Amino acid sequence: MNVVELLSVKKVYMLDKTEVHALRGVNIAIKEGEFVCIAGPSGSGKTTILNLIGCIDKPTEGTVLIDNEDVSKFDDKKLTNYRLNKLGFIFQSFNLIPVLNVYENIEFPLLLQKNISKDERKERVMKLIKEVGLEDRIKNKPSELSGGQRQRVAIARALVTKPVIVLADEPTANLDSETGDKIISLMKEINEIEKTTFIFSTHDPDIMKHAQRVIRIHDGKVIDS
Repeated sequence: MNVVELLSVKKVYMLDKTEVHALRGVNIAIKEGEFVCIAGPSGSGKTTILNLIGCIDKPTEGTVLIDNEDVSKFDDKKLTNYRLNKLGFIFQSFNLIPVLNVYENIEFPLLLQKNISKDERKERVMKLIKEVGLEDRIKNKPSELSGGQRQRVAIARALVTKPVIVLADEPTANLDSETGDKIISLMKEINEIEKTTFIFSTHDPDIMKHAQRVIRIHDGKVIDS
């Protein structure tokens, strides 16, 4: 079953009075539970694709289906709820809340959901803290963690709501190569355990080797999938 489909998707941005064609008729299908890399040089369109799948942006033309729903037709309220309940995000800059510790950062999305009991929140958070190997860092704030540890917190936070899809935009860009390799290996291990679909972007050939499938983008077009 396809959990993501992009059908003849085009995306045009206006830069002053100039049209920038970020995507030029892209067709992509991703199956449930896949661990997929979207690869390409800077400016190729890979981040635009993640933004469309992540309901952060809408296509100029074409259709974006997630779980067989046309998300490009959602209003702002439905998009916000969809992002909170169906999607998880991992960013290269971590985007952790500085004043919250490891436990609190991971728990935060569950507080926004409002329909989850305190006991269930604790069970989910502690399970993921164990999976990402941060049991001894629960009370540490982001400033007290290494880059790799911060990204582990971000991975746990992305998974705590039990999303359909986790999107990771250049998740290793701010890490050294050894730490980056460990982070992708951790993501792949969790993908196999939780059966969550992971879609990550990179331009690093060493990171691409971990993917089940690489979708290559160049100048806004899919050149290999």
